[in-house]
Amino acid sequence: MYTKRGIMKHHSYIAFLLMLTCSIALGQVASHAPTGVTPPTAKAQMPSSAAGNMMSVVVYDKPVVKVNGVALTDRDLVREMYAIFPYAQQHSGFPKGLEPEIRKGALEMIIFEELVYQEAERRKIVISDERMKRAEAEFRKQFSSKKEFDQYVQMELKGSQQLLRKRVRRSLLIETLLKSEVADKSKISLAEVRAYYQKNAKQYEYPETFSIQTISIMPPQNPTAEVRKEAKKRAEDALKKAKATKTYKEFGLLAEKVSDDDWHVNMGDRKQVDRAALPPPVVEAALKMKPGDVSDLMQFGEYYTLFRLNAHTPAGKKKFDEVKDGLRKDMEKTRYNELRTQLNKKLQQNAKVEQL
Repeated sequence: MYTKRGIMKHHSYIAFLLMLTCSIALGQVASHAPTGVTPPTAKAQMPSSAAGNMMSVVVYDKPVVKVNGVALTDRDLVREMYAIFPYAQQHSGFPKGLEPEIRKGALEMIIFEELVYQEAERRKIVISDERMKRAEAEFRKQFSSKKEFDQYVQMELKGSQQLLRKRVRRSLLIETLLKSEVADKSKISLAEVRAYYQKNAKQYEYPETFSIQTISIMPPQNPTAEVRKEAKKRAEDALKKAKATKTYKEFGLLAEKVSDDDWHVNMGDRKQVDRAALPPPVVEAALKMKPGDVSDLMQFGEYYTLFRLNAHTPAGKKKFDEVKDGLRKDMEKTRYNELRTQLNKKLQQNAKVEQL
């Protein structure tokens, strides 16, 4: 389910998505001002390869779904599609492969928001005049000038300030109900976070790791005696040069130049490697080294390897204070989504939704 929005800037010459965004605890509920479709001339500016993979949309203001008798139009649907995939504004359409999924998600969202709005009206939730004024002022800030705002109202709302107020109020009603039924109830106490941490202690354990850079000399399979001799000479030369390096960068540049293994393109950096994933001779050597040390040459079959130790992290467990903030956010997000799903299911039970 798509739940988050961004604030997009409106330009009079291109009908961008406009939204009055109302922040709540874990997400945002957007008040949707209508949007048009980017003019066809914009598509001509796209590279032909990109245009061929994009699906443009046309708005006819025709109903696409009825929610308890209230018709929502393709304009509402397209606006939501742009909210889900704002990148489409730059390319006059949606990727053909993603368009069905985006459309489906957008349809689910406009149905849900209409149900929330209708429930808020049923409960007779009141929006104060002061809150309405603040919201309208925030909405106007989305425009670069009064002329641009007036043009928008004329083009999209037929000049009706009353309709604008109605849509602002609708957004605030949706926000208010979602805040009380979802956001506020999704709060997680510190005690709950600690209980989860203690119950899932293993999740916060981490293994012993070594951060290393490697240089490997790897002759082809079944090498001749001459090739073996040359490989050994290359390995010994690489060791001598590696021992002379003083920094991560110096060793890395040498790895890029002389190493045959797959990590040479990343300065030989293997990042953090679990102890269990390393050959015992490498572990044995690394345990005797300090960060910045370069190992001696090691031979594995026909291959030669040496490494630089960048860090050694013993096995351990993340402390509660290290993870509590992120864990709480994750738990609240999970609960938020669960409560939102439950609310949607409840509102859908007795609703009449007709796709047209």
